[in-house]
Amino acid sequence: MSRLFALLLAALAGVYVLVVRGALTLDLGIGRRTRPLGPLSRTIAAPPEVIFDIVAAPYLGRTPRAMRDKLQVWERSSDMALAAHFTSAGRLTTTTVETVRFERPHRVSFRLLRGPVPHVVETYELQSVADGTEFVYSGELGTDLWRLGQWWGERVAVPWERAVASSIDAIQAEAERRSQGTRRH
Repeated sequence: MSRLFALLLAALAGVYVLVVRGALTLDLGIGRRTRPLGPLSRTIAAPPEVIFDIVAAPYLGRTPRAMRDKLQVWERSSDMALAAHFTSAGRLTTTTVETVRFERPHRVSFRLLRGPVPHVVETYELQSVADGTEFVYSGELGTDLWRLGQWWGERVAVPWERAVASSIDAIQAEAERRSQGTRRH
């Protein structure tokens, strides 16, 4: 009996690692629970077009060498990309595969295809304001299996939102740097 228990424990640990890494997405379609992601809002001292171009460039153009350990674009067109994102999750790296749709210059939409949860949709909304652009991130994360899935969703959502906030920080810094350079000339 203890051998069976040890095998079961090892199998569960293996499934856990695969789910965390995004290599196994459990999309059972039963007991689906959703929770909001964000909203995260920020006023960025740059026009929407500048911010949009910064977000879109690594997906629709050439991915910079510095981003290759975080982003790999598998397919791109003029307004959509299929991309793998790599995010550190402690000792493991989580891989998510997402479609990214671009509606110039005010919206970028993300839809999860493979990852540690079965359902994520997100948007970046860009609206002109007096001080530049109001940048709003919002989304929805969904998991299956009722309370167990809800518990897992909470474990995934915290680092997910932290990774998004870090990306927004980088977008803001670059947009404001570019806008400062434009204003000087």
